[in-house]
Amino acid sequence: MQELPLVGSALQEGTKSSGLGACEWLLVLTSLLIIIVTFPFSVWFCIKVVTKDMFIMEIDAICYYRIENASLLLSSLAHVSKTIQFLVQTTMKRLLAHRSLTEILLERKSIAQDVKVALDSVTCIWGIKVERTEIKDVRLPAGLQHSLAVEAEAQRQARVRMIAAEGERATSESLRMAAEILSGTPAAVQLRYLHTLQSLFTDKPSTVVIPLPFDMLNFVSSPSNRTQGSIPFPNPSKPVEPLNPKRKDSPML
Repeated sequence: MQELPLVGSALQEGTKSSGLGACEWLLVLTSLLIIIVTFPFSVWFCIKVVTKDMFIMEIDAICYYRIENASLLLSSLAHVSKTIQFLVQTTMKRLLAHRSLTEILLERKSIAQDVKVALDSVTCIWGIKVERTEIKDVRLPAGLQHSLAVEAEAQRQARVRMIAAEGERATSESLRMAAEILSGTPAAVQLRYLHTLQSLFTDKPSTVVIPLPFDMLNFVSSPSNRTQGSIPFPNPSKPVEPLNPKRKDSPML
């Protein structure tokens, strides 16, 4: 019989300990409010910008910001997300208007850092801290992509032609120097000729017709090297006499 009051008191203590008091609920709500207020927000949007070289493109950007002073923010702005979005759009259009297409494609990180600094200098008076800005994607129109591809292909072709012209110029210069060297030493020409003959016979062992040089023809046709039964070459400086000239009788006969 004495155990029943003890069990009842234990049950009452358990039911009392399971609930939260007013102070506890106030602390929980305050902590949740602080978490929500200081939690970083993000704004994502797509804007059209005109570059310095008059190209139109679409840019996907994202901005992360955090509320530092809630009372100042509530007394300054009514629509925080829209205000931040409009501010980011105008800032990016203003900064990208002074940059070319190549700079935007190659310097995304530096551009995002410049946008962050420009935004933070404005939002600090509203109690907002800009944590980070990023340029996620740069989309070009189809016509602009085609023109850029054609321009890149033309530049590659021009570079190839330039390299080929440089190679031909170097080759012609080497041939000119070799010709000057060979013209000064006739024996080197003969050695080069023999070397060419040897390379032809070793690389392609087949019948090759090679014309003889004019010096060798003159050497073969000289009078000291002709045989007795050889036919003499005609001399164009002397007139050709007829074989059987007709003799005229003397007027005295």
